[in-house]
Amino acid sequence: MKLAVVGGGSTYTPELVDGFARLRDVLPMEELVLVDPAADRLELVGGLARRIFARQDHPGRISWTDDLDAGVDGADAVLLQLRVGGQAARDQDETWPLECGCVGQETTGAGGLAKALRTVPVVLDIAERVRRRNPDAWIVDFTNPVGIVTRALLTAGHRAVGLCNVAIGFQRKFAKLLGVAPDEVSLDHVGLNHLTWERAVRLGGPGGEDVLPKLLAEHGDAIADDLRMPRALIDRLGVVPSYYLRYFYQHDAVVRELKTKPSRAAEVAAIERRLLEMYADPTLDEKPELLGKRGGAFYSEAAVDLTSSLLRDTGEVRIVNTFNRGTLPFLPDDAVIEVPAAVDARGASPLPVTPLEPLYAGLVAHVTAYEDLALEAALKGGRERVFDALLAHPLIGQIEYAEKLTDTLIAHNREHLAWA
Repeated sequence: MKLAVVGGGSTYTPELVDGFARLRDVLPMEELVLVDPAADRLELVGGLARRIFARQDHPGRISWTDDLDAGVDGADAVLLQLRVGGQAARDQDETWPLECGCVGQETTGAGGLAKALRTVPVVLDIAERVRRRNPDAWIVDFTNPVGIVTRALLTAGHRAVGLCNVAIGFQRKFAKLLGVAPDEVSLDHVGLNHLTWERAVRLGGPGGEDVLPKLLAEHGDAIADDLRMPRALIDRLGVVPSYYLRYFYQHDAVVRELKTKPSRAAEVAAIERRLLEMYADPTLDEKPELLGKRGGAFYSEAAVDLTSSLLRDTGEVRIVNTFNRGTLPFLPDDAVIEVPAAVDARGASPLPVTPLEPLYAGLVAHVTAYEDLALEAALKGGRERVFDALLAHPLIGQIEYAEKLTDTLIAHNREHLAWA
């Protein structure tokens, strides 16, 4: 089995490699190729990756290259974790929307649209090259905004599944609070990428006892603090929102907060510089503790589980991003949703879900409409399409803001937009 990681020069890659090493029985592989145009970073990350495999006695071979076609040739699965424009572009996404009083974030709002416009054409080019090299290869997309990028891949006919670490993060946290193993916990997780709610937490599988009321009663303060949302809201809803819902439920408060501190991109860039210094140490043979502050917790476990289900045809239930196909009847079949799905060699098949309550369905429908327009803008370009997507977004939605944000977005991203 051969896997390729596009964006393999990311400072986060050692977390992924550590998961591959620890979970070799779940996903046995003979070869791992890291692909990235940044040769200097790739050398540091690749060297550490080899040392991690050696420390854990993994027999697999690790190599790296800046040649995409060579790197993905013969791969059974290709994991995408790229960031077009790097942390510098992310820093822009997180700052210029604040000038209009709109949230600055890399996947939500105007910043999320900017990232989609930069990313979708690049990902589609990569996917087409993967298909030419190996038409049976699976693409596992961890590249944000995952919902829009995955929809672009699926609409173009690629064998793709989108992956996010929000669900597995909740599963691990809830299991710890309950004092049980993570595989004993299953979630009623529903919505869109970065717009989801945990409506039930079940012990012993999908048909098990719902212990969410117990969790909220005994650990509501800790859960609310972790989400940075009021305990009263969590109790009223009776569900656990994704922490990304804070951008919607407390938008103005978040904007005020973001204006008073450095961007998350600036924080991550500082962490990355330190990590690269650490990776250069030839005696380092495990992921450093500092990597935990980089973000993406439990991505390695989620990636291993999903890739194993695809390549080993297990039919196990994973929480993924895939076509709606009637699962949420108020959305088009080709909308991409994030729900539990049975995953096997044919891909991801969403499981039936309890009808989504109006409080959540309305926002899901609204954001889906925005994502339709965002993908149209990413595929076809043009100022009017960018404006339409911004006007449709529930966190923008005003002509004055959409006009200004459109011009600012294009100005900051001109080098990445072929049509600008």
